[in-house]
Amino acid sequence: MAKHGKRYQSAADDIGIDVHSPTDAVALAKKYATAKFDEAVEFHVTTSADPRHADQQIREVAELPHGTGKQVRILVFAEGEAAVAAKEAGADFIADDEIIKRIEGGWADFDTAIATTDQMAKIGRLGRYLGRRGLMPNPRTGTVVAADAVAAAVTGAKRGRSEVRMDKQAVIHTRIGVASFTEEQIMENMASVYSTIVQAKPEGIKGTLVRSATLTTTMGPGIKLDLSELEATSRSV
Repeated sequence: MAKHGKRYQSAADDIGIDVHSPTDAVALAKKYATAKFDEAVEFHVTTSADPRHADQQIREVAELPHGTGKQVRILVFAEGEAAVAAKEAGADFIADDEIIKRIEGGWADFDTAIATTDQMAKIGRLGRYLGRRGLMPNPRTGTVVAADAVAAAVTGAKRGRSEVRMDKQAVIHTRIGVASFTEEQIMENMASVYSTIVQAKPEGIKGTLVRSATLTTTMGPGIKLDLSELEATSRSV
């Protein structure tokens, strides 16, 4: 088990093991985010799903009203007017033959890849390189779009989105901001992610979807959330 410093342990002792309301949890997370850098704020949700079953998978994208707090680098697969529109909307890279070769060589210096529908057949071979990094464009995550929608997709990705996807333990991990965000900004981002998770409940899951939820920062301890208050907050924000 990893050993933690005195600052971490002091925060953990103050926070305790009881559940906290979302507002109290956010306040505590900000209070103890005392590292010399702007710590990321993370939201972890444990579900009752069994990821081994296809009908219990969750993969969605939650819009973050206030972004993730970090610069998002975007690669776009498009040609002609769509490529021009993507560049004007803020895309960092427009894929060409040289970039495709770089990807095949292991390059992945971007956070999101967006493709127009007509490009998917051409970039299918890149799945082996981008898929394992979670960067392959996918209609379910809003990263495969019609040519006339590519500018909006780039704008949305630049503003900030969080992928909602379970790991092998049926836990969803998402970044919802940074400690320098206001409490209201973190609350609104968390509410958006939680609502997306609840609405994405697969038909194969019977009963309650969410088992527990925790808020934490990069260097801070986990703060358990009261699910009933989280549910109410998500409906009201």
